[in-house]
Amino acid sequence: MARSVSYITGAQLLSLRRRPNIAIIDVRDDERSYDGHIAGSLHYASGTFTDKISDLIQDVKGQDTLVFHCALSQVRGPTCARRFTSYLEEMKEDTGIKSVLVLERGFNGWEASGRPVCHCTDVPCKGETA
Repeated sequence: MARSVSYITGAQLLSLRRRPNIAIIDVRDDERSYDGHIAGSLHYASGTFTDKISDLIQDVKGQDTLVFHCALSQVRGPTCARRFTSYLEEMKEDTGIKSVLVLERGFNGWEASGRPVCHCTDVPCKGETA
């Protein structure tokens, strides 16, 4: 069970994100709708994150690595990642989640580095980039 939160670089995530065992969790609020998002990411807004953790666990069944991010991954992303790990520890149930990570520099760093961004409005995102 995941007990601590580590960081992952954008380059590391780019090479790993196509693996079926990884879920990217975008915890930005309204800005996701107009700034775009990392293709294939799930959206769980930080403002309602705690209330929806059980939904997130259902959405990531079969995945063992979760990567959280917000705009800069300085407050909301790390906070939600820690809330998630605390929830897992309290649950005392094996969800199969082994790693909980936070994307360094968040979505803004991802986009500024020229990495692929999706502007779809699909829920969940089907992973096409523009």
